[in-house]
Parts: sequence; C-alpha cells; structure tokens
Amino acid sequence: MTHHSRDTPQFYLTAPSPCPYLPGRNERKVFTHLVGEKASDLNDLLTHGGFRRSQSIAYRPACDQCRACVSVRVIANEFRPSRNFRKVLARNADIVSELRTAAPTSEQYSVFRAYLDARHRNGGMADMTVLDYAMMVEDSHVETRIIEYRRRNADSGVTGRGGDLLAVALTDVLSDGLSMVYSFFEPGEEQRSLGTFLILDHISRARRMGLPYVYLGYWIDGSRKMDYKARFLPQQRLAPSGWLRIDKDGESREPQD
Repeated sequence: MTHHSRDTPQFYLTAPSPCPYLPGRNERKVFTHLVGEKASDLNDLLTHGGFRRSQSIAYRPACDQCRACVSVRVIANEFRPSRNFRKVLARNADIVSELRTAAPTSEQYSVFRAYLDARHRNGGMADMTVLDYAMMVEDSHVETRIIEYRRRNADSGVTGRGGDLLAVALTDVLSDGLSMVYSFFEPGEEQRSLGTFLILDHISRARRMGLPYVYLGYWIDGSRKMDYKARFLPQQRLAPSGWLRIDKDGESREPQD
C-alpha cells in the first residue's frame, strides 16, 4: 500500500450534481484536504489558483463544458467607495467590529440560524445544527479569524465591545489578503445592506493590515446571486492567462501575477 505524507496534497473529483447557480447545468469540483504543517502555505497557493476553503477542504469548480465560475479579488488599496457605498457605510456607522479567534458561540449560531431560515431555507446548509456550525468554524488548519459586528452601545466608545450581534464573518488571513470564507447577518436588518457593509469593512481592514487583496470567492456572469461582487472595483478576475484587472469602465487589463 502506498502511503502519502499529510503535507503532500492528493486531489479528488466529485460526481456531477445540479448546479445551485445556473439552472439546467451540473457542477463538479476538484478538492483536496488542508491538513498538516503546510496547510496555510497550501491554502495560500490554492487560493491564488482559484480554490476556496470549506472547513479543512479546498475546492475549485471542475465542470464539464462550463467555466462560468470566476475567482474575484478586490484591489484594496485602490478601491474608493462609490456614493452608494458611502451611504451603506453611513447607515452602519453605529456598528463596532471585533477580530477574534475563530471560536463558535451560541449567540453566533442564533444569528446564523435566523439567516439560513430567511435566506437559504432550501439550500445545502439549511439543516446545519449547532454542532455543524461549530465544525464549520473550528475545523481549520489555517489562519482563520471570526469578525463580529455589533450595534454600538452608548457607553461602548469607538472601539469598545458593542451590544447586539448583527453580523459575523469567518475570514482566512492569507499572505496577500483576506479571504471571506462565509458571512451571515440578522435578516431583520435589511435596510443596513449588511452583506455589502461586511465587504467594505474587509477592504478597509485589509488596507490597514497592509494586505493588497480581499478574496470574494466566485463571480458568475448571469447569476443574480453573484451580481453584487462585480460592483467592487477595481478588482481582478482569474482567467486562464492569469489575473485580469477590471476597472470602473468594465474593461479588462493585462494578466497580473
């Protein structure tokens, strides 16, 4: 029997299943396990090549006859919020955020459960229990953090711990950026546009940390669920020739390493 080192990735291919984004199509994924001492380095390398992380697995679409899923990363230092984005920031000026060790809490799960029930009742994560949620947060061999977003109390100050938990982001810290693994928020706070606010906060946070990019996962042209990712410009999209820069005029530029 051949034995493989935990630091040597082995790749596998899933069976076809219905695509959750483009009706009438099937999806397949290639995946590997992120374990061992080199998990963080491997996660960095694979993210640069278009993979995403879910717990201790890194995966990338490998669909037959379809290349609709495109990896997207925002160029943090060059991003300037539009008028609409500035309105979102203003609406959420009463929120205080805290970067924490990736540890699950019952309070987080309460928001997570409400989010799934309101937004993804029929999705693949709809039946996740509190133990499943804990695994999603804790089952990681890479540098992962939880960012909690709370309503600021009158006595909490600018950086103090706030009150009600409104949103949560599970985020990987890479060598060149922040990768938004999963985020969720209170569905009753729709007027805040919290999904947009979390991305704006990650862009600002990456800039403060000296990291050039914020990885948003996959953008899919023609999928309404993914349209919002195209609004954060300038950005880079991964093409067969490399990372292509997309500016505010919608034009692509030469591939970048």
